[in-house]
Amino acid sequence: MAVFFTYWKSVRVNSLIGQLVTLLLLGGSASLALAQGGQHVIPLWPKGAPGFESKRDEPEQAKDYWVKHINNPSITVYLPPKDKATGAAVIICPGGGHRELVFNAEGLQPAEYLNSIGVAAFVLKYRLAREENSPYSLDKHPREDAYRAMRLVRSRAKEFRIDPNRLGMLGFSAGGEVVEMVAYASGKGTADAPDPIDRLDGKPNFQILIYPGPLGVPETVPADAPPAFMLAANDDVCCSGPVVTLLQKYRAAKVPVEVHIYTQGKHGFNMGNRSKLKSINTWPQRMADWLADNNFLNQP
Repeated sequence: MAVFFTYWKSVRVNSLIGQLVTLLLLGGSASLALAQGGQHVIPLWPKGAPGFESKRDEPEQAKDYWVKHINNPSITVYLPPKDKATGAAVIICPGGGHRELVFNAEGLQPAEYLNSIGVAAFVLKYRLAREENSPYSLDKHPREDAYRAMRLVRSRAKEFRIDPNRLGMLGFSAGGEVVEMVAYASGKGTADAPDPIDRLDGKPNFQILIYPGPLGVPETVPADAPPAFMLAANDDVCCSGPVVTLLQKYRAAKVPVEVHIYTQGKHGFNMGNRSKLKSINTWPQRMADWLADNNFLNQP
């Protein structure tokens, strides 16, 4: 746990250095170079989240495996090596019960894995409605952050060398609920929005849900829902149910879906490397296979 805290402090220092370098250098190439270092942090809104601009400079809190007190929501950019890049991209939503973010095991590590298969990754720090004394609403602010992250990444697709039509979302536990909040609505931007980013489409092209919570599961899955990959353990009393429910709704809507229900594993096995179960150890390969089989990894 001390290792992660040291890592987090390094991220904070590096992100500050990165911001200073960005100010000193001109053009998109400077920010892209920083992004390839894997620790370039981009606030979702330059002046802070709408209605909460005064809170943007309040520091985040980090200890052991978690980060919380997110008042200036952001994405942390992880780009694959140029020779491996496929053009596909994923916004990652870590879990944590909307009280904290499991940033290392459900943010950094998934980003590194996705980079290893040629996928750009953007770890979203969204606002936490269940944190003690939180001013944020569960049914509003995580959704706002997720939509803004999708639009922000699409607005900089050329800089990140990604295909804006192959941009998906990956969510763990509560982060899966955040994905669900935006996956089943239209996602259309506001045509006359003052900020051109807000005019862009915020709907993901595909979604990956790993032991997702029930919040955000729709009454019906619409015909234009993004294709889905879902995975959970059968002995997860919290979050195997939403996967089974969504599978039924996807099948009724005739929308492509792949589901893996493992016998054991319970909740919170992250990227599988902490488990003694072989099936859990290797679950990320099932995700990589699905991305490949559905042509999301086709290089331009």
